Amino acid sequence: MAEADSCSGYDSESKTYRSLRPSLPLPPLHLPLSAADYAISLLCQKSPAIPFPDKPAFINSSTGVGLTYSDFFRRVRTLSSSLRSAASLSKGDVAYVLATTSLEIPILYFALLSLGVVLSPANPLSTPSEISRHVSLSRPKIAFATSSTAAKLPPSSRLPVILLDSPEFIEYSMTRVAPNGHCPEPAQPVRQLDPAAILYSSGTTGNFKGVVLTHRNIIAVTAGVSAVWNSGARLPGANLFTVPLFHVFGFVVTVRSMAIGDTVILMEKFDFAAMLKAIEKYRVIYMPLTPPLVVAMTKSPEVEKHDLSSLQAVGCGGAPLGKEVAGKFSERFPNVTIGQAYGLTETGGGVARTSGPEESRRYGSVGRLVENIEAKIVDPETGEALPPGKQGELWVRGPLIMKGYVGDEEATAATLDSGGWLKTGDLCYFDQDGFLFIVDRLKELIKYKAYQVAPAELEALLQSHPEIADAAVIPYPDEEAGEVPMAYVVRQPGNSLNESQVTGFIAKQVAPYKKIRRVAFVNAIPKSPAGKILRRELVKLSKSTAVSKL
Repeated sequence: MAEADSCSGYDSESKTYRSLRPSLPLPPLHLPLSAADYAISLLCQKSPAIPFPDKPAFINSSTGVGLTYSDFFRRVRTLSSSLRSAASLSKGDVAYVLATTSLEIPILYFALLSLGVVLSPANPLSTPSEISRHVSLSRPKIAFATSSTAAKLPPSSRLPVILLDSPEFIEYSMTRVAPNGHCPEPAQPVRQLDPAAILYSSGTTGNFKGVVLTHRNIIAVTAGVSAVWNSGARLPGANLFTVPLFHVFGFVVTVRSMAIGDTVILMEKFDFAAMLKAIEKYRVIYMPLTPPLVVAMTKSPEVEKHDLSSLQAVGCGGAPLGKEVAGKFSERFPNVTIGQAYGLTETGGGVARTSGPEESRRYGSVGRLVENIEAKIVDPETGEALPPGKQGELWVRGPLIMKGYVGDEEATAATLDSGGWLKTGDLCYFDQDGFLFIVDRLKELIKYKAYQVAPAELEALLQSHPEIADAAVIPYPDEEAGEVPMAYVVRQPGNSLNESQVTGFIAKQVAPYKKIRRVAFVNAIPKSPAGKILRRELVKLSKSTAVSKL
């Protein structure tokens, strides 16, 4: 096999891109090991350098109530024992979780993972019909909910339910005594290729699906983060979670934080002002953000009212972050490194990331391939693998890649080929230095006459306008052009930005075929918990609302 280019990672013989980062050793695949046990083993290797066991592991940002690492381990062991004995849970059973962020969630996650029970968390704002679809896909044996979410569970499922905010759960996790103080050994050992979680995703095509991640997938993610920690790139400290724990971003960050000894500040319900207060109160050094929050921190006057000097780094993922927005964030927070990453629910975490201040200054890029990952850029029309500088669909392969979609062999076959390549559905390219750039979702490209227009490019430009708080771009049907770009715009409070100002601002910066032809002003852009724009909702709105043609 030919040697890959040392700058781009491109191998011209196989037409694949290899990670430029050193390969990471993973535990031998034959070794029985759960993701929870692996994370804890990494922490125990570092424990002499950590104020352990009295260091806080998790803190509720609004109440100040927390769990030390010793409290956390004790409750995980006790809950694991209780779930085996009282709830009769065993390896391979599925547990559906419908709850908001709380201190109980990480305890539950680690207890289930250690037993080999497949956890399946879902958005508590899901509708009853969506929840019924979740349950039909994952076929859980038990559900964990709260007194406010349990009523959404389908009565026909007859699932036994344990309420996380009930005395029963407190008894399960605190007052029952595990034999000898240890988590009981599972009846069958947890294998690395066993399913660990079913997470719900829109998939690369069609309606939402249940993504099956294995313990090996989560171990690979955790190993990568631990390697960054060991390199001295970031020391453990207070991390603030603004992302929900049912989402893949929140789920994997929960596991990885345990591996590196962080103190995690949890927000039960997101509020921007409360986030700023928490950074100040707990001297937060790092937090993962979605692009809308990066935009808000760049523009909001509320930021000036708080001492955010402890903040050292933020990680941005979930959706593309525009070059202009990243640059303005760095102008406002010159001492904060803004790292970017790219991944899907189907990859269990990031397959590309920036590492360190130098890479983070490559604004517009989501970084280089992470350890142990390879990629291809494939022409969607011809199937040809492309060299650096050429745009095509990103395919990735490696230990992070999902097992498949639960109960949907057709969708799995359409997304994972026989060689193990995951087709991401994203239009991307690598530059000559191996940095990955996300253009947009292939299925969301606007077809204007013979040209393709990427909504993400226009959205990044709109978000750079000082009088625009947020924006989204969708295709709008046009008899002559086929589709034209239409913008939904959220004005900054107190200004009177009009349609012609918006279209003129964009027209000065793009080729004629990319110009925005229609504009509508709204109070908010609909988004998923990960910060992804829900374009389908805006498309429906555009069809039902009359807007002026420009």
